[in-house]
Amino acid sequence: EKLRSVEIAPIPSRVGQRLRNELIFHSTGGGEAAKPVYRLEIVIRESVTSTLVKTDGTSLSQIYGLDASFKLVHIGDRKVLLQGSSFGRAAFERYPSIYSNVRARENAEDRAALTIAEDMKTRIAAFLSRDKV
Repeated sequence: EKLRSVEIAPIPSRVGQRLRNELIFHSTGGGEAAKPVYRLEIVIRESVTSTLVKTDGTSLSQIYGLDASFKLVHIGDRKVLLQGSSFGRAAFERYPSIYSNVRARENAEDRAALTIAEDMKTRIAAFLSRDKV
């Protein structure tokens, strides 16, 4: 129930919006949010690493990396209650088709965002379940 009182701050980029949407769904279950008591502020960093590089320099696959730093702030006094970081990695294949490459990367981005959302939800829920919060 306490997760419903966590406001998720906007996160720039398509992946940031995907991460935010996942967190909102995980905290409210698709229902109405409660009056916010806490604010979750997140900063993300994206990276792509090529793997299986052929001798001509072309890559057959890549690994999409998403790193997120977060702070859970009490809205009333702006006190930082919890801070940490999380990461998600997702591999994807490279194809001759540009459309296939775009879709494969977007799928990897979505999987990495979901991984981080699930991790953050668990950590924040555990923190908020303490009696003193």
